[in-house]
Amino acid sequence: MPVLLVFFYQGQALRVWNASNRILGANILWRDCMYTFTVTTRRKDQIVDISDTVHDYLRKEPREDGLCSLFVAHTTCALTTADLDPGTDQDLLDALRHLLPELSYRHPHNPEHAPDHLLSSLLGPGLVLPYARHRLLLGTWQRVVLVELDGPRQRLMHLSTF
Repeated sequence: MPVLLVFFYQGQALRVWNASNRILGANILWRDCMYTFTVTTRRKDQIVDISDTVHDYLRKEPREDGLCSLFVAHTTCALTTADLDPGTDQDLLDALRHLLPELSYRHPHNPEHAPDHLLSSLLGPGLVLPYARHRLLLGTWQRVVLVELDGPRQRLMHLSTF
């Protein structure tokens, strides 16, 4: 995967270099390649497939090939890829809940809420995925999913392409 070095000033990418120190572009406006959307969850723990939303955006993206960066701006949900055969969403949620031991958590406003934050941190708030011909380069059964750990909620997502 190529390495890029980007210098920003006031939201504008001034220069973009690749690993060979070759300038790939200049004066690229960051806001021109950012899409923000909301994902609505309906349950405390839930897997939400966002693959189609990402593909819909990439179909309109001027760049045919590149990297797609996804970020969820919350601390009690996460992003990952998963197989979504029937029942595998619940398998993932059950397995996640069994990862953490029963402890006396010290979360200030609600100690019972601490596992939601910890599991979210283990999975992470972001993904960077390659795409070609306006399609994510996913495996046969691979889907892009939001893992809700403290729903129901409205989750703010940011998508960028490079």
